[in-house]
Amino acid sequence: MIEVDWARLKAHELRALANENAVVILPIASIEQHGPHLPVMTDTRLGQEVAHRAARKAYGTRPVVVTPVVWSGLSEHHMPFGGTLILSHDTFRRVVRDLIASITRHGFRDILIANSHGGNTIAMQQILDELSPTSEATLVATAYATEAGEELSRHLEDQPGIMHAGEAETSMMMVCEPELVDDSDLAGLASPMGAKKFLQAGEKSYRWRPFAHVTENGLAGNPARSNADKGEKLLEAGADALARLICDPETWAAPNDLRLESTGGVPFRE
Repeated sequence: MIEVDWARLKAHELRALANENAVVILPIASIEQHGPHLPVMTDTRLGQEVAHRAARKAYGTRPVVVTPVVWSGLSEHHMPFGGTLILSHDTFRRVVRDLIASITRHGFRDILIANSHGGNTIAMQQILDELSPTSEATLVATAYATEAGEELSRHLEDQPGIMHAGEAETSMMMVCEPELVDDSDLAGLASPMGAKKFLQAGEKSYRWRPFAHVTENGLAGNPARSNADKGEKLLEAGADALARLICDPETWAAPNDLRLESTGGVPFRE
């Protein structure tokens, strides 16, 4: 099997991958409560699994390497349930920025930040908005839950997509860490969010609330229909979507720059 794990490679092997213009996947996730039946590592473990599968799938087109997961993220909304380890927004942004800088200094020029925790999404996009105009690398942000959204939905019976500790995440953890899934009473854990709004006010407005506002047991959805066969299909769908993103030349193509075009390719200086 092709080795795609940054942490398992030697320094000279990583230098060679940089010279081969390898794509680097930088997974970001969380350590946070996932109801009574799943471990707090769920987002981190699933993000790692999907990233590694995607890297191996894409490797035939171009080399890919996956860094260790940034396991602590923005999960303040889960703190009331316990078990959650968080960073401040400022610290999280600094950690991700510094890791991108390290990867870039080693000569890698295409970096995919792969997020597996919804609470990181806005900060991830802001980091790219801040760094992309001046970075030597092309930075792309993604999440398997959205990139593979339509395909994931085809395999689900009780929810439209990935929900917190519900049918999808429970099924995938039955594949990745089956001994850590407490399946003794999954039917009794169903927690439909119903009419309560989590991070929404009015029709399309935003309001922060703790997750306990919409669930008493820390999950959203119904894990009762979870099974390992479904989990394998979901993991493969997520990995296929990220592999397609990596292999698409348009993902990494240089953008048009009117300042360069108007000066005949000579950088414009204000």
